[in-house]
Amino acid sequence: MNKLELQKTANEIRKGIVTAVHAAKAGHPGGSLSCADIMTYLYYEEMNIDPRDPKKGDRDRFVLSKGHCAPALYSTLAHRGYFPVEELTTLRKLGSHLQGHPCMQHTPGVDMSSGSLGQGISVAVGMALSAKMFNDDFRVYTLLGDGELAEGQVWEAAMFAGFKKLDNLVVIVDNNNLQIDGPVTEVCDPYPIDEKFKAFNFHVINCDAHDFDSLEAAFKEARETKGMPTAIIAKSIKGKGVSFMENNVAWHGTAPNDEQYATAMADLEKVGEALCQK
Repeated sequence: MNKLELQKTANEIRKGIVTAVHAAKAGHPGGSLSCADIMTYLYYEEMNIDPRDPKKGDRDRFVLSKGHCAPALYSTLAHRGYFPVEELTTLRKLGSHLQGHPCMQHTPGVDMSSGSLGQGISVAVGMALSAKMFNDDFRVYTLLGDGELAEGQVWEAAMFAGFKKLDNLVVIVDNNNLQIDGPVTEVCDPYPIDEKFKAFNFHVINCDAHDFDSLEAAFKEARETKGMPTAIIAKSIKGKGVSFMENNVAWHGTAPNDEQYATAMADLEKVGEALCQK
């Protein structure tokens, strides 16, 4: 895909996120919208995957460590062809395979159940270590929230990954600067995030989470890095794409009502129309 196609796809994924959360009347739109471009790049450009064969042995693995942002993963998987887009409206409903947090037993394309913050990166490290031990060449990607960095388990996993020189591991931090209780700097300041990962023997890259040129360069650099894991600190905007949600902590875990849903979809339609003019 070229950059314009990626932008259009990410916008459709954002529509899917908003639609799913609205239909469920529950969920986490803010952090899902902030990582939509990252998810788009991973699933359409970066990772070795096949929607027709979700369990193929040599596939790259992805772990959504910030599991509450499952709407972003589900919308991406649906648009990529793992299951029908229409199923997004069944989010959190009885009998649906789209639970409030990712479940590997029931959802095609989900490599690991997640939701308890800090655990996802730990599993991703284990996957990367397994690949090294058995001489498999798949790569492992995990996406964390910046608020999640307050979990001590994150740094235990990082210390182990750096010590084991897991250069097949890429840790991505969705750095939107907001968590459920407010700005991360006021709740439990994680900065400087890049220097912390460097101290754990990571190669660190800072990038713009909403610029596909920046994302492309970051993942290319990560792939070329040998002898150490990579951490990509992706600066993002919580609620990206929806005017009243952007940088508004109230939308961390709140579903839009019908009127708000209409406004959000209108915002995203305008984005789509502008992209079609390019």
